[in-house]
Amino acid sequence: MRLLERMRKEWFMIGIVLAIAGAKLEPSIGVNGGPLMPEITVSYIAVATIFFNSGLSLNTEELTSALVHIKLHLFIQIFTLAFFPAAIWLLLQILSITPINEWLLKGLQTVGCMPPPVSSAVILTKAVGGNEGIVVTPLLLLLFLHSSSSVPFTSIFSQLFMTVVVPLIIGQIVQRYIKDWLERKKPPFGAVSSSVLLMIIYTTFCDTFSNPNIDLDRFSLILILFIICSIQLSFMLLTFIFSTRNNSGFTPADTVAVMFCSTHKSLTLGIPMLKIVFAGHEYLSLISVPLLIYHPVQILLGSVLVPTIRSWMVSRQKGVKLTRPTV
Repeated sequence: MRLLERMRKEWFMIGIVLAIAGAKLEPSIGVNGGPLMPEITVSYIAVATIFFNSGLSLNTEELTSALVHIKLHLFIQIFTLAFFPAAIWLLLQILSITPINEWLLKGLQTVGCMPPPVSSAVILTKAVGGNEGIVVTPLLLLLFLHSSSSVPFTSIFSQLFMTVVVPLIIGQIVQRYIKDWLERKKPPFGAVSSSVLLMIIYTTFCDTFSNPNIDLDRFSLILILFIICSIQLSFMLLTFIFSTRNNSGFTPADTVAVMFCSTHKSLTLGIPMLKIVFAGHEYLSLISVPLLIYHPVQILLGSVLVPTIRSWMVSRQKGVKLTRPTV
């Protein structure tokens, strides 16, 4: 299963490149008003499909088991949705004086506002009685980028409710009635969501490449890539130091969860949400670029660091067992 999941992620990253390349070759297909009619198929049908799929695939029992890890989940939520965006905002005050493309910098702020990956976000937010990712993220985007969104506040939340919350709830309800069939057949939920997400990415960049006024320099892209790698490594180190303090109350396994969940950002929730909050914005694709970079970087860094972190966790757990008094 792990091998299949890793292969799916690798193919998805290749799919992102192909989707952008396809948009570059023939942008007229996916632009607003084009044959794909993304103003309907993407803004409503595609986004709703992703979250209905998430509702079907989310193991309801995990919501109950998450209740025993309230402290861990609260730390992840506070770090992800409070400290992370605030720290990025402070960093951008410095970067704003550099020649980096201003829309990429705004995109970096949107990365900071994103919740953890959807499965983690739903589990831990349900455990504390709500869905902070769906509510807090748009609020953060409007707080930090209020002048960049032309969509009315009420329209944003009504569309989020109809295309994110409602399909997610319906998916959970349907799952209860076909649970045995789902466990027996094991539908490819990940592949379905990834395919729909690639369609959203494709149509987003079709709008970009059909606009001759948009120009992106390689210097800005390279710097953004370097900044993203630095942010992830720095924040992983910060969460590691905090969660391994003597009075933190976290186990070695908790530390691993904190390191990855606190620093990972959801592409599945992020891209549809940007499509809603910045609907019709001519620079939407540039705003999306940092999140599209952040996603493969977090997977690659995770793959590189997993063996080292696993060895550390095993050695610490053995150490804890050896120091326990015998009865």
